[in-house]
Amino acid sequence: MIREVRISTVEDLMPLLSEQEYRPELGRNRSGYLYRGMPDASYRMVTSLSRCCKQLQKTLEPAILNNFAKYALRDDPTVTQSVWHQMITGQHNGLPTRLLDWTHSALVALHFAMTEENLADMEARDCTVWRIDMNEQINHLPEKYRLAVGREQTTLFSVEMLSRLASSLEEYDTDMGDRSMVIIEPPSTNNRIIMQYSFFAVIPTDMTDIEGFLDAHTRNTVKYVIDRKLRWRVRDMLDSLNISERLLYPGLEGLSKWIARHYYVK
Repeated sequence: MIREVRISTVEDLMPLLSEQEYRPELGRNRSGYLYRGMPDASYRMVTSLSRCCKQLQKTLEPAILNNFAKYALRDDPTVTQSVWHQMITGQHNGLPTRLLDWTHSALVALHFAMTEENLADMEARDCTVWRIDMNEQINHLPEKYRLAVGREQTTLFSVEMLSRLASSLEEYDTDMGDRSMVIIEPPSTNNRIIMQYSFFAVIPTDMTDIEGFLDAHTRNTVKYVIDRKLRWRVRDMLDSLNISERLLYPGLEGLSKWIARHYYVK
């Protein structure tokens, strides 16, 4: 079930920012949640591959990845290692893929929810932060995948782990069907992955309704809907906490975006 929580004050954000569970065996607080920020609360969760190729995504995906690997080899030799390397590298460079971006940081998710390409639209619509439970996702996985994370004592898959379990797109789709998906932690190949605390959900082809899957098969999924009137307030708060384009997009592009927004005249 998806639980919707409305946020209309800064104080309402505190549960989102402080929901780390106390682990008595560690004597520490740890979070098992991942977050996804979206600038429009009405947007559906859809992969870039689905938006690009629509009903032909299963047919066109191999050609997209093969051509990317062929032409990207000079810039990144790791793309030949597996189809999963191709996806992750391509995702961070604008390639349509079946990967859906998530972050382990609620603050990073808030940044993406609060940021518009056209800043005049900031108060035009509510935005949202999604939260999913990594442990809950594991419970839906086929047995060989659950055993793999158990052996590694983790809640996440590495590229190497996934490559050993599913060497092809066809094998992965057969294993997952429409009732499970792997959460993968990408290798720290660039600063954006590191600074954004990035994770990816690998969406199987048969899962055509991601939100429908979460509503039917999970209990801990939350959709935080943030009132449009609060967006500038939260955006300015994030800047004061050093959560901005300058941090999350290291380099001149991020710096330029941050400066442009900083000097935007309402």
